[in-house]
Amino acid sequence: MGRWEWSQLTAAGILIGVCTVLLIIIIIVAAVVVPKLGSDEDNGDNSSGNSNLSGIPAGSIPPDAPSWLNPFLWKDTTDFNLTYTTATVGDLPIMGLNSTWDDSAKANDHVPALNEAWGDYAKRPARGVNVGGWLSIEPFITPSLFNYDSRLGIVDEYTLCKYLGSRCESVLEQHYATFVTEDTFRQIRDAGLDHVRIPFSYWAVQTYDGDPYLFRTSWRYLLRGIEWCRRYGLRVNLDLHGLPGSQNGWNHSGRLGPIGWLNGTDGALNANRSLEIHDRLSQFFAQPRYKNIISHYGLANEPKMTFLPVDDVLAWTESAYRLVRKNGVADAVVVFGDGFRGLANWQGELQDLSNAALDVHQYLIFNVNQIVFNHSAKVRYACEGWTQQTLQSMDRATGFGPTLMAEWSQADTDCAQYLTNVGWGNRWTGTLVQGDASVDATTPRCPTMNSSCSCALANAPASSWSAPYKQFLKMFAEAQMSSFEKGWGWFYWVWDTEDA
Repeated sequence: MGRWEWSQLTAAGILIGVCTVLLIIIIIVAAVVVPKLGSDEDNGDNSSGNSNLSGIPAGSIPPDAPSWLNPFLWKDTTDFNLTYTTATVGDLPIMGLNSTWDDSAKANDHVPALNEAWGDYAKRPARGVNVGGWLSIEPFITPSLFNYDSRLGIVDEYTLCKYLGSRCESVLEQHYATFVTEDTFRQIRDAGLDHVRIPFSYWAVQTYDGDPYLFRTSWRYLLRGIEWCRRYGLRVNLDLHGLPGSQNGWNHSGRLGPIGWLNGTDGALNANRSLEIHDRLSQFFAQPRYKNIISHYGLANEPKMTFLPVDDVLAWTESAYRLVRKNGVADAVVVFGDGFRGLANWQGELQDLSNAALDVHQYLIFNVNQIVFNHSAKVRYACEGWTQQTLQSMDRATGFGPTLMAEWSQADTDCAQYLTNVGWGNRWTGTLVQGDASVDATTPRCPTMNSSCSCALANAPASSWSAPYKQFLKMFAEAQMSSFEKGWGWFYWVWDTEDA
């Protein structure tokens, strides 16, 4: 396929799509360049220097108040209500929220304001982006947080916080306060996007014995992020990215290694804990203030259904859906992951769930047979293969039905530092060694599949990229957006990396 036919879009879509493509090219440039590594020690103390604390009497905060209720201990107090309260909804604190809100903003002139109905996502697909690596950290997005001697084994949020101990709070809150700011959401709005997917993990709500994770601090930043989305008319896809026990064993679930969700000694316990997390979350987000802005409610990011018992995952998904609806989240699309089991296998499943959507993540670079495609083949596959898959999934006769692509990218290689995991190498140059011969890639998987495979181009400064390569990135993005808008829309992965 050649250049994407923009005439396929509505007049509104043309304007939004052009802005999106231009920004996405900038984003991916940063995503594949090796960031400059910093030091996790350079984080200052955990006291706030914000002037808006000057009107808050220190004596108004009880001396035994936990840190999440004490703004004098917060790294950043901007746009938080600092009046002390222990009030909760769903046993989750409302501390930091203002009592009033305004849903009159809209992301752009081609979509409705927050206080107006969006309508049918099949007719007006979502065009969004993920703020990944913020409240659920990932090594490739913020490699400086993982700049340690490899012998220490710091490969995920679990091992990072275990190593840092009491310093975990200062290090991670510094990250929460600076990696995503109000300007992030302003730029997302200005790019022509209209939805934001916010990944977060269960420790925003609860931690358990043995967990080293930072408890609850990310909750406050999640709530403020939603309010900033509201300010710019951006609808929010809530994405529970890490569940108790890990639903996939990958680093972005919090802990790399065995899957302990619906599996192993504590599998049932962790499944019930996950339902309890959703019980509290859904009570909280059923409040009237979230009716217009929470457009999508995600149950579990990327459960590994190629490993987990399918029937168990389906049963858990239905239980979680029923719980969320019972607690009053009535209007949001409930989203659940396809589990990598093949879209055709979802035909006939969970058909009694109304206003629910299958969440599909499409990447070429994690497939050893697709990463070898040359640029023309990648664009062609994005046009033809992913269009065919989207249409198949959207048709209840051949797939689940409503389908959205909550993650996709223009990544051409898996060369970015730590993209596959800390210390694992990559498929592109044949250096991916995970300790499992069935998934290792020890021969080069770039298109030439020989010793000429190199990460030099992918990891070079964007200023050195050729015009043909930039043209490929543009066409690859256009092809994917065209395919995914045959469904309920898309959310690009990822808005920002450390040096973007």
